[in-house]
Amino acid sequence: MSRPVTLDAEPKPTLLGHPRALAFLFTTEMWERFSYYGMRSLLVLYMVKYLLLPGRVEDVIGMAGLKHLLEIPFGPLDPQPLASQIYGIYTGLVYLTPVFGGLLADRVLGHRRMVVIGAVLMAAGHFMMAFEPLLLFALLCLILGNGAFKPNMSAQVGDLYAPGDPRRDRAYSIFYVGINIGAALAPLVCGTLGEWVGWHYGFAAAGVGMLTGLAIYLYASPMLPPDRITPIGERTALTRDDRRILGALLVLFVPTSFFWATYEQQGNTIALWADTYTDRVVHLFAWSFEIPTTSFQAFNPVMIFLFTLPVIMLWAWQARRGTEPTTLTKMALGCFGVTLANLILAVAASYAGGAKASWLWLLGYFVVLTVGELYISPIGLSLVSKVAPARMLSMMMGVWLATSFTGGFLAGWLGSFWSAMDKAQFFLMIAAIAAAAGLAIAAFNRPLRAILKG
Repeated sequence: MSRPVTLDAEPKPTLLGHPRALAFLFTTEMWERFSYYGMRSLLVLYMVKYLLLPGRVEDVIGMAGLKHLLEIPFGPLDPQPLASQIYGIYTGLVYLTPVFGGLLADRVLGHRRMVVIGAVLMAAGHFMMAFEPLLLFALLCLILGNGAFKPNMSAQVGDLYAPGDPRRDRAYSIFYVGINIGAALAPLVCGTLGEWVGWHYGFAAAGVGMLTGLAIYLYASPMLPPDRITPIGERTALTRDDRRILGALLVLFVPTSFFWATYEQQGNTIALWADTYTDRVVHLFAWSFEIPTTSFQAFNPVMIFLFTLPVIMLWAWQARRGTEPTTLTKMALGCFGVTLANLILAVAASYAGGAKASWLWLLGYFVVLTVGELYISPIGLSLVSKVAPARMLSMMMGVWLATSFTGGFLAGWLGSFWSAMDKAQFFLMIAAIAAAAGLAIAAFNRPLRAILKG
């Protein structure tokens, strides 16, 4: 039994004035994201360029049945559209299962047991990816493992702080940096191994990363706050304010899902754009080299690391002047960032014509996309941790993460148009969807501000 830590005692600050346990949650999440993004950086390329080709796809257990089911609504699927559909299903279900993982934690097993179960399942899934016939079983393990792990890690960050503690928003931004350090390292390690040494080596490296995160979490377990489990038979009626808060969060669910549908193109169609339509050669005086396709997946997380502190400082400066945007305004601005990023690539596609576009266009895309992400993703997690009823925190964190479930499915469906559409038109379509999501969130700003308290 882990030693309980009460919130009454002031924890010793060891990371920018925050409880010591935050550093271990930060590091655990970093390695888990290393494993997730390492595998994700390879998944579409692995399927399009290797596994779904004739002569290999027949050996994948269950693939024929899945392809048949997908072709009922979508028509015949060549390797690229099929890969995009599988990618969308995977990224979607990865963020649906946290609803059930959060519910199990709140009612039965607690945060810590669910995190350990999730880590073990994900490590198994990554190692199974090294065996070609087991692709769909590996993805299933990863989906279930993420559902157990993700909401309960995020909820434990909030549990380190007493209600009203002003450090909570900053803690989630710090936690988000950990996510993106792992995501930055992942394509450089797993992606490079997968492209240059062998696909299976990249997937195995992701499994090693997950086991490293599990070991760190088990070491830190005694420092974490005690689980709060509400037994299944014990029912507590929601208050009127609780119902209004839950309703407000559900209203935001739809436009946030469309944000993720556009954002998640970076692991899908953006990877294909980088591979086929981008001149990846960098010229430095007499020296030149080619950027590996998967290395572009590191741009966004590296920029998260670089831009987080400046964005936090900007918000602090705006707060002192009384001009800091509200929570929903920040989220709307995040959507508009994705709009602008895709407009950059629409211009790139038009400017290049039939030739390859410079890699600098992709650099500009990721700069703008990253700033937009910082305005919506950690802000949404912090919002849920602040306003959700305490006895439903993990479940509501799972519900919020499920915006990426619907977003992932939509991302896969949108990606299936990639092969058939003019590339400039495709990026304009993605930009329009992100803009519509931003306008919807902005429209809810005034009606929901009082309910969500900011």
